[in-house]
Amino acid sequence: MQANTSLKHQFLIAMPNQAESYFGGTVTYICEHNKDGAMGLMVNRPMDLPLHQLLKQMGMDQTVEHSILVMEGGPVNSERGFILHTDDVQYESSLALRDGLMLTTTRHVLEAIGAGKGPEKYLVALGYTGWSEGQLESEILENAWLSCPASNEVIFDIPYEQRVQKAASSLGIDFSLMSREAGHA
Repeated sequence: MQANTSLKHQFLIAMPNQAESYFGGTVTYICEHNKDGAMGLMVNRPMDLPLHQLLKQMGMDQTVEHSILVMEGGPVNSERGFILHTDDVQYESSLALRDGLMLTTTRHVLEAIGAGKGPEKYLVALGYTGWSEGQLESEILENAWLSCPASNEVIFDIPYEQRVQKAASSLGIDFSLMSREAGHA
């Protein structure tokens, strides 16, 4: 992997040899990747926490019952919320990503979602994944991750348990047939 290649707006799929690790079976959306490191959100590990319950715990009024599950975004800052959403609603603190995606970390977006005035599509995650300078590149060279183009469809429309396979299929790969052993030429 070239040092100047950014994985921003890519998915990282944990390779089968990571099955026993924390990231086993996950697909992670990379929000930022630069010379200082990378930051992403796992998009297929739902917590046993419906969004309406999180909003209630935060003391927010709700006019809409939100039954979607909050995602475990990663092991870093697991008490902090990250909302990946479509750009039909933007907030002063929103960070524009690509392909109509925004990342917002403020309470305002959750209040808007609770009131039925939030973005059309959104994924709420607690915590994030992070890599220091050169760490992600090293892990990719060690065959820990497969990268592929990100897709809003995978993030918002595909059932959680099908997201790894759907993301891998964008590369023409049937992920269920991949071996836990990596080959090197």
